Amino acid sequence: MMAGARVLSRAGAAARSVAPGLCRGWCSSPGKEPAQQPQVTPMLRHLTYKIKATGPISVAEYMREVLTNPAQGYYVHHDMLGEKGDFITSPEISQIFGEVFSQLGSVLRSCDISVHLVEVSEKLSETQAATLTKEKAPLERHTGAPMYMKGVTKSGLPIYWYRDLRDVPKGYSFYLAHEFFDALPIHKFQKTPQGWREVLIDIDPQASDRLRFVLAPGATAAEAFIQPDEARDHVELSPDAGVVIQELAQRISLKGGAALIADYGHDGTKTDTFRGFCSHRLHDVLTAPGTADLTADVDFSYLRRMAQGRVAALGPLQQQTFLKNMGIDVRLKVLLDKSDEPSLKQQLLQGYDMLMNPKKMGERFNFFALLPHQRLLGTNCQMNTRQSEPSASSVAGFGELTWR
Repeated sequence: MMAGARVLSRAGAAARSVAPGLCRGWCSSPGKEPAQQPQVTPMLRHLTYKIKATGPISVAEYMREVLTNPAQGYYVHHDMLGEKGDFITSPEISQIFGEVFSQLGSVLRSCDISVHLVEVSEKLSETQAATLTKEKAPLERHTGAPMYMKGVTKSGLPIYWYRDLRDVPKGYSFYLAHEFFDALPIHKFQKTPQGWREVLIDIDPQASDRLRFVLAPGATAAEAFIQPDEARDHVELSPDAGVVIQELAQRISLKGGAALIADYGHDGTKTDTFRGFCSHRLHDVLTAPGTADLTADVDFSYLRRMAQGRVAALGPLQQQTFLKNMGIDVRLKVLLDKSDEPSLKQQLLQGYDMLMNPKKMGERFNFFALLPHQRLLGTNCQMNTRQSEPSASSVAGFGELTWR
């Protein structure tokens, strides 16, 4: 059997080392924050020219330009990972995060495995290649092609790089999206006495080198994504995320496999979560665009709805529960027992605390899965199009760990 490990990466898929939740209000003007002085970046000049030519732009268009513009995009040209960057990843926080997923190796051991990475950042694809591939095996590069780089991992597996999930070959696959969806462009909406109005970005009339949030004067096309019974007064939705989920659902329903999504998010309860990060600190989203990461919490209820019942959806499940179900406590004990260095033991305990503490990443980070209905219910069982209910032990991570 052939199996592919598909990793959806948006510039490293990172877990910020700053607690989220301290985001600015939708109607605030970034010019009112004296702590961050205006910086006229090339991206800001590009955006002001664009707005002058076409009018205010959506938050989704703003994010797309700031993060992935080929000439000035943050993900395309910045080295944003690590202590010297703007955020760090969960595996960097602790080795235990990666080790609890090593069980997947036993599942795939008898398969013909290949690895396929979806990565838009040239810098990060080079970093990934340096980390994952053999030094003596030269990389094949195909400029302009959907599969733009190819190599061999240190364990001998073929590995490929793409810029779009749709270019990845279809087949029985396991997809991993770790902090991928939180960086996809969002549309923001505010409920007003006149109905829903989209939040747009315009030039501040008081200062031509600043941007501000405004409300659209009338209805916009993106409002079609809002549910008729939406009870919140502020909503963030990502049509791009819906497209990816529908693609994953179609692939899994036709070819088999599963998808595991790990991200900051909620189940349709939060409102304004749009925020920026620079040098491991919260950063005004409209200040110095192109120099900071932009992110918004994932609405898992929206992802579940976009799967359209093609596959079963599990979660979201808080990280502390998921990792506990995956045996992180057992793995920590093994590592501590094997270590004779007090400094290493302290490092392991600190990493464990960052991942599991409810006040840190334990409750803020969530896991969400897509898999075939047959995996949970059997082929003859009736399917629930909203969310399938698995038995407690049927899916790793989503059921309590038991010993036999």
